[in-house]
Amino acid sequence: MAAGWRRPSLLPLALVAVAAIIIVAGGTIRILDAGESCPDWPKCFGTWTFAVDADEQAQWWEDNPDATEDTRGEGHRYSTLEIFSEWVHRLLVGLVAVPILINALWMQRLQKTYGPRVRNTAVLAGVLLVVQAGVGALTVVYDNRDWTVALHLCMATIWTSTLLHQYIAMRKVEGATWEFFSTSGAFLARQRARTDAFAASVLLLLALGAWVSSTAPGAQYNQACSIGFPDGWPACRGQLLPTMDHAGVLVQMVHRVGALVVGALLIIGGARIKTAARAAGEPMALHRAVDFTAGLWMLNLLVGAGYIVFADAGGFPEGLSLVHLVVGVVAAVVAISVTMMSRLVSPVDSGGESE
Repeated sequence: MAAGWRRPSLLPLALVAVAAIIIVAGGTIRILDAGESCPDWPKCFGTWTFAVDADEQAQWWEDNPDATEDTRGEGHRYSTLEIFSEWVHRLLVGLVAVPILINALWMQRLQKTYGPRVRNTAVLAGVLLVVQAGVGALTVVYDNRDWTVALHLCMATIWTSTLLHQYIAMRKVEGATWEFFSTSGAFLARQRARTDAFAASVLLLLALGAWVSSTAPGAQYNQACSIGFPDGWPACRGQLLPTMDHAGVLVQMVHRVGALVVGALLIIGGARIKTAARAAGEPMALHRAVDFTAGLWMLNLLVGAGYIVFADAGGFPEGLSLVHLVVGVVAAVVAISVTMMSRLVSPVDSGGESE
């Protein structure tokens, strides 16, 4: 198989990098609180540019009385930077459609070399991009309601994982000698329910995090538990078990308890995979992948705590919010990739039972 720039698997890998940039761009919109800075879609205040001054914004609202009102108030106006953050995010999604199409067509042409799995995965990535654009439109129509924000982030994560899976599947065909590929299919199949649970739980936790970070009218979920140590974290309003008299408190506590449950699931499950691998004489690649996911989870727990602990009267350290998002997405992509990789290995029976 050709190496270097002529290696076809470099295309999906490059698309994974672009997907990461798009996700970071989306997180930046959250930091700037600019999710409603373009009240229409696909245009922005009726134009294709981001240079929309306050008078032009006011005129657009006057010309569109039926548009859903901005949750920040009728008279709120956005800066050029805030509008640009939303505009460039949309632009990136539009531009990536071209290489995504090329990827699908190329994999169709190379199907005899890489097989139908790679072709189907490339096509799926294209379909998911269209769906993701549609979900992005929903966030505009529903003014960044919490559920739309969570759905948008989860879809972006699944789309990125699909591209990464295509890259991994192609590298296997290209002869990559990764330790994971030397693990028997029978062993991986016996652990599949566990790895599927890891992927689903980490993705669910990511959705809960997006829910917390949204600023639904009257909720302000990310501010519901106050700030500082220990009143804001690990306690909430100074109590480990606060009264659920505020929607934001309920969402915060579900997210926090969920993080603990997912962490325990990863740590205990990883230990059992390690024990089973040793007993069956299997490589430790699966165990190390799960441990890496658990490590990302623990890191993100600290980052999320820092977001609340280091907040003050001047506001929250939004840079930590972006880091929290990125690490959470990486953990979810890794967890999804692990369970998808397990389906690439031929089911050769190695004996033994699941732990």
